[in-house]
Amino acid sequence: VGELAGTMAMATVNLRAVTSWVGITRLFAIMLSCITFSLVASTRDFMGPYGTWCMFTWCFCFAVTLLVLVLELLELYPKLPLSWDDFTSAFSVLAALMVFTTSVVFPSTFISGPCSSSKCARQAVATTISCLCFLAYALEVGLTRAKPGDISSFLSSVPGLLKVFEAYVACLIFSLLDTYSLEAGLQWCVAVYSICFIVTLLIIIFTIGRCLTYMPYPLEKMLVGYNALALAMYITATVLWPLYSFRGGSRPDSCGRNCWWDKHLGVTFLTILNLIAYLVDLVYSTKMVFIRGP
Repeated sequence: VGELAGTMAMATVNLRAVTSWVGITRLFAIMLSCITFSLVASTRDFMGPYGTWCMFTWCFCFAVTLLVLVLELLELYPKLPLSWDDFTSAFSVLAALMVFTTSVVFPSTFISGPCSSSKCARQAVATTISCLCFLAYALEVGLTRAKPGDISSFLSSVPGLLKVFEAYVACLIFSLLDTYSLEAGLQWCVAVYSICFIVTLLIIIFTIGRCLTYMPYPLEKMLVGYNALALAMYITATVLWPLYSFRGGSRPDSCGRNCWWDKHLGVTFLTILNLIAYLVDLVYSTKMVFIRGP
């Protein structure tokens, strides 16, 4: 208790944390996410896996952004055993992706038909504010992105931002892999998604935890090799997944809302999206290592 009191006593107030453009953007994100989950909670209609995910997203982004703002306001973040710039950059990208996904999933799941009731109106307003919250986090990503030649924070550079994007897209793929046959081609695709996700996640964690300096090999060249390997693996998954998933023909007429065919189509689209992300990542990483001057 004494140490905590001493730490709080030594804490200084940094008003730039709330008066800078990044700070103002975070204040808007906090306010918008709070309004969104409050409106949805007032409707009492957010049950099921999709509703739970949406509420978790808004509450999680609100809580973490508030924590970031408080730690920067009191200048307590230097005491944490992590790379603060990498952490805030990774979180802003993750929050933008999560809120964007939620802004699409929530109205498509809970708003149907003509919107005439009071509950539907609140759901529509919550969707609109959620979209504004996404724009706030996207603006924060743009404000904190590393400028050309700035290598102080890896996760704020284009390859670092793409690492968070690749990991998140892999998580979306996993959420759609509830039903698939145990054919060798599909099992290989799942292995590709899993291996690339684990390695990418470890890169993010090691970067935030300042552990990459202990690597026995140069980080930049290692990332180029990994991106090339991940790209090659995703090329095979892009070919094999639709080849094995849609051999039965077109979408069955008896498929309902949670149709397996739709989920497999979603996995196909997300696989192509991650393939493009790893391609861009490889191009940027190669440019940083072999083209940039000393």
